[in-house]
Amino acid sequence: MTSVARFFFVWCWSFAAALFCGCESPKAPAQPPPIPPAQPAAPENVGKPTHPDAVPVPAPAVTNDGNRKILSLFDGESLAGWEPTNFGGEGECRVEAGKLIIEPGYPMSGVTSTRSDLPKSNYEISLEVQRTTGIDFFCGLTFPVNDSHCSLILGGWAGTVVGLSNIDDQDASRNETRKLMRFEKHRWYKVKVRVEPQRIQAWIDEEQVVDQDITGRKISLRNETLPSRPLGICNFETTSEFKNIELIEMPND
Repeated sequence: MTSVARFFFVWCWSFAAALFCGCESPKAPAQPPPIPPAQPAAPENVGKPTHPDAVPVPAPAVTNDGNRKILSLFDGESLAGWEPTNFGGEGECRVEAGKLIIEPGYPMSGVTSTRSDLPKSNYEISLEVQRTTGIDFFCGLTFPVNDSHCSLILGGWAGTVVGLSNIDDQDASRNETRKLMRFEKHRWYKVKVRVEPQRIQAWIDEEQVVDQDITGRKISLRNETLPSRPLGICNFETTSEFKNIELIEMPND
């Protein structure tokens, strides 16, 4: 076979093969896998606390004593219902051996309630507290008063001042509720505050230390305790321990 004939033969064979292959039915393109139905997104805040160190608010332990409802605000096991107060420079807040321990800050530390159902009047708050280190106030209890807030200070201004902050813009060291008391370290003190529409009262170990008519008076907070609203406890360069924190709702007269 001459070279020309051989070339012609190879060309014809290649053309026939290409024609045969081109006659095959084209394959259907691969189908993508089915897309599962989208699931509805869970709300961002469900089950999440409002503060990185906060614990979701549990249902409070509630008991009834006649016409009064008693709510336990501290379970002795966790910070449930509370969050560390963002004062700036605050120390650690932790629960240990059934006690809420608030370490010293620079200058303040504390916790604030995350509850949204707190009464504004006709209620009592009670707790037990002791100072273990430091010399300044070891209990600054901030609480609602009608449409405002107030604080009961124990051991302020270098350790001895007791009173309400503020009345007519005057803090506990300058208004008529000011008292001087000596507090011992590592001793538990029972504290109770009663709020009524026209009166604030307070007791320490059953001794009444405040009986203030607030009719026509301006009730407010010092600026540094504003983060404690609506309900909070704090200290000043001091280590404090708290237990048995309760709120009692009283019937409206």
